[in-house]
Amino acid sequence: MAVSEGASAVIGKSLQVRGEVKGSEDLLIDGLVEGSITLNDSRLTIGAKARVQANVAARDVVVLGTLEGNINATGRIELRSGCRVTGDLRGARLAIEENAVFTGKVDLIQSSGSGEKPSAATAQASSGPSEKPGALFGAVN
Repeated sequence: MAVSEGASAVIGKSLQVRGEVKGSEDLLIDGLVEGSITLNDSRLTIGAKARVQANVAARDVVVLGTLEGNINATGRIELRSGCRVTGDLRGARLAIEENAVFTGKVDLIQSSGSGEKPSAATAQASSGPSEKPGALFGAVN
């Protein structure tokens, strides 16, 4: 079976990976990953049933499942409704949907392509059962 242009690599729901994941193509995780994930010029999607305990570095990161670890993205971070993220976020853009649960620190950086010195905006957020999840941020740009 040929892989179509633009398709993602997949770690399926029955797979468990422990260690270091590195690559240069988009990746969808539906299973369990423990360790570290580095996809510098690619997009990482953590599926709704996925459980990831790893520090993540990628161009764009979309979380629908559970992530325990820090995210470092050169592009956009999206925390979708129903996800649970515990860790610090560092990226150029951030979107947090309603009902996403996030505990950690946010560090927003300017893209290096602007020619200006990078500046950082920081915020701390904790959204637990006693608080309305997702109420802390709508979308940060």
